[in-house]
Amino acid sequence: MSRLRFGTFLAPFHRAGENPTLALQRDLELVEHLDALGIDEAWIGEHHSAGSEIIASPEIFIAAAAERTKRIKLGTGVTSASYHNPLWVADRMVLLDHLTRGRSMLGVGPGSLPSDSAMIGLNPTDTRELLDVNLDIIMRLLRGEVVTEQTKTHNLVEAQLQLRPYTEPCFDVAVAAVASPTGPRMAGRHGVGLLSIGATLSQDGFDALAHHWNVVEERAQHYGQPTPDREKWRLVGLMHIAETKEQAYRDVEYGIENWFRYFQKTAAFPQMAVEGGDVKEMIDFINEAGIGAIGTPDDAKAQVQRLADQSGGFGAMLLLGHEWANPQATKRSWELIAQNVVPHFQGTTWGGVSHAESTQAAKERAGLKRDAYAATQLEAVDHMTKKYADEVASK
Repeated sequence: MSRLRFGTFLAPFHRAGENPTLALQRDLELVEHLDALGIDEAWIGEHHSAGSEIIASPEIFIAAAAERTKRIKLGTGVTSASYHNPLWVADRMVLLDHLTRGRSMLGVGPGSLPSDSAMIGLNPTDTRELLDVNLDIIMRLLRGEVVTEQTKTHNLVEAQLQLRPYTEPCFDVAVAAVASPTGPRMAGRHGVGLLSIGATLSQDGFDALAHHWNVVEERAQHYGQPTPDREKWRLVGLMHIAETKEQAYRDVEYGIENWFRYFQKTAAFPQMAVEGGDVKEMIDFINEAGIGAIGTPDDAKAQVQRLADQSGGFGAMLLLGHEWANPQATKRSWELIAQNVVPHFQGTTWGGVSHAESTQAAKERAGLKRDAYAATQLEAVDHMTKKYADEVASK
């Protein structure tokens, strides 16, 4: 890893029954906070049912967030491309690329909630097959091609984009993956990035990490694409960090049970099979199953390193937004990550030394010579004192 980027993957997850207007404002405020901390990316989800993941259009949210921020890149995490006309997906993203001056990214997937696709007459098999077709069309449109094609849901007749992307040649595009090789296959075929949403959310996802990138490379070679760049590989994981483990455990008592119950009782998303009957069991499941870190910055650093070792290297660590803790503790967790975790994984292109190692080495060098330097300081003071005394005496 040269410069590991950090970001959030914001579905988001909110407690059903609370004020949705305020919840969406919290999401926007969190992205503002991350921008101020220098966090690199924020990916915003699309969902239409189940009452917790309440952003229906990541593009609209990104447009609002872009006006509040300065540098953070904003991606659709993900656009459920199977639900939409691929022409309009490409067209809207090009518009966002211009509005954000190149800070937009397109992530695509089949849609994670069957309760979403059922409302438009599609089942999970349909959405996965449509994703392959629609992503191909989207990429052709973004390359400037004219597309005539009939899909299961839409008819395109000499379709083309009226605007070219602001980013040259195009903004970042990534495809989602959990445990199966479907996402890696499409990423390799189209030469786009990979969003490993199941990187730590399941043991299968973790075990598949290294294999996933092998699939990306194999498919890229098969379709004559350039060798894939691991900088385009983003892993999604779970964390909440505080100054002490005890504080982190107290923090997540606020909302971790609600998050677990959503996947255990509401969302028909078996890839997120989380275990735990009470808060202690839930915390233990996150930490002991190796799917995340609830603890201190040292625990967070160890988890990121574990993923790097398992995967062979990747480009960005995205932390799933979950509201396990209250807004203040959540923001503090991000501050600790920015202050104490990020610098250990950035700066290594300069002689292989990270920002953290660089300042620590400078401290050690200064410490080794402190006594000698202190002596020269005292000698300098003594010299100037005597010099002044001699000047006075000479008058």
